[in-house]
Amino acid sequence: MPLRADDVAAWVLKTRTPLDDLTDGWRNGDRADLRRCVHPTYRLDLVQPGDRCLLWLSGRQAPGVHAVGVVTEAPVDGDPDPAVHVRLHRLAEPLARADLLADPAVADAEVLRAPFGSNPSYLTPAQLRAVLERLAAADLRAAGWS
Repeated sequence: MPLRADDVAAWVLKTRTPLDDLTDGWRNGDRADLRRCVHPTYRLDLVQPGDRCLLWLSGRQAPGVHAVGVVTEAPVDGDPDPAVHVRLHRLAEPLARADLLADPAVADAEVLRAPFGSNPSYLTPAQLRAVLERLAAADLRAAGWS
C-alpha cells in the first residue's frame, strides 16, 4: 500500500559512504548542507522542504542514525538523477542499529526490517517518538527539530 504524507514523520536517507567522506571537515556536532541521491519512486512526491530527516549509515561499520536534520529542497519532478537537499546535524553519539533493533517501539521500522529497501525510507510518528527519546536536547535544537 502506498505511503501517504501523514504516515511519514521523518525521512530516512541511507548512505554507505563513511560520513567523513561525504563533505570536507564535517565532524561530530557540526552541520552540513548535503545533496543526497535517492531512488526515483512515488515517495519523492511526498518529500517537502522542512520535513524532518535522518541520515542512516548502512553496512557493517557502525550502522545506524548518524545525523538528523531537515529537507531544504525537495527532489525535482522528473529529474533523471533525483536527489534531496538536506541540512544535517552530525550526532556526537550515533544511534546504533543494534540498540534500535532492541527497542520494540522502533524495531519494525522499514530501514531495520528491509535494509536494502527504498531510499528514502521513513519513520512513522510512533517510531520517530522512540528515536527522539534517544537524542539529546542539544542535538534536537541543532537539527532544527525543537
